[in-house]
Amino acid sequence: MANTLSNLAADIYKAADVVGRELVGFIPASTINANGSERVAKGDTVRASFTRAATAVNVSESMTIPEGTDQTVDSKTLSISNSRAVQIPYTGEDVRHLNNGIGFQTVYGDQIKQAMRTLCNEIEQDLWEAAYQGASRAIGTAGTTPFASDFDLLADVRKILADNGMPLNDGQVSVVMNTAAGANLRKQSTLQQVNTAGGADLLRQGILLDLMGMGVRESAQVGLHTAGTGSSYLLNDASSAVGDTTIAADGGTGTILAGDIVTFAGTTDKYVVNTELAAGSFTIGSPGLRAAEADNDAITVGGSYTPNVAFHRAALELAVRAPAAPEGGDAADDVMVVQDPHSGLVFEIRVYKGYRKSMIEVASAWGVKAWKPDYIALVLG
Repeated sequence: MANTLSNLAADIYKAADVVGRELVGFIPASTINANGSERVAKGDTVRASFTRAATAVNVSESMTIPEGTDQTVDSKTLSISNSRAVQIPYTGEDVRHLNNGIGFQTVYGDQIKQAMRTLCNEIEQDLWEAAYQGASRAIGTAGTTPFASDFDLLADVRKILADNGMPLNDGQVSVVMNTAAGANLRKQSTLQQVNTAGGADLLRQGILLDLMGMGVRESAQVGLHTAGTGSSYLLNDASSAVGDTTIAADGGTGTILAGDIVTFAGTTDKYVVNTELAAGSFTIGSPGLRAAEADNDAITVGGSYTPNVAFHRAALELAVRAPAAPEGGDAADDVMVVQDPHSGLVFEIRVYKGYRKSMIEVASAWGVKAWKPDYIALVLG
């Protein structure tokens, strides 16, 4: 079996370069765990270690070195949940017809480009869903596109992340929004004016600038979250404390879904539900409750909204590999693995030859995980 697609290589790399420049926000802002030389099977896991908050002790002079305080290092896993491909079949007659017109090489190059675009959009969608459903808290008004008159909400969402203890000054924080929110930002006169914006990039080129210490990005995959139908739920816990993430609820009807926004009687914090209501409880993102709640406090489920997401790169990970293949290879005649230099995405191109027919396949296997709700917050739209 041949090792490279020597006849197609130039077209494949050209397609990869084009796709790598598409408007995606979550992929370049996430931690990308990519390896072009490894394969994975759907259902495989990727592990990561996480340290807990440390406990301080009083310093006590002694001629004996203290034992120290034992610490627990947690292990979390990311699952490879997708193994997907776009398949492009060709007969000899198809190729002949194309070569009599625009040309086979032109067309299949565009088809490979579109295949990568499709897989890229699916990955971006998965990252967006993982990010907003794994967030801690939210700011803004559901159903109202933010930044209509100012960009103060960026300062508010930054405050949430700062209060959560997220690193703010390492250049790894992004806010990814839909194009409606991006359009409102572009309309801000203070950002268009060179003397107040500090440059002409937005005015002349439409490039959104870093704001409030966050890289501002847009994504076509930021869509609508349809809220659950939960109503009249009450807190079923006599001692809900600051930091609790598991919320016991009773007395209500309907669903409370991952990604829903909930508030509690007497407080204004908007918490993001990370796991849906089941068996009488649901979870909110860490660091959890900011104020103690009383038994039978009312739980209000917010309305449907568009989740624009602010997060640190360490909070969201994409693991991407080439799909699994059998030992000794399969019926593929040619194989090439391409890692896009712009997004870091890995695509495998395979050609299968049959009877007067061949098929080009573009494939990738991936999984996503929102590791740290503390490092993720939402701007509602």
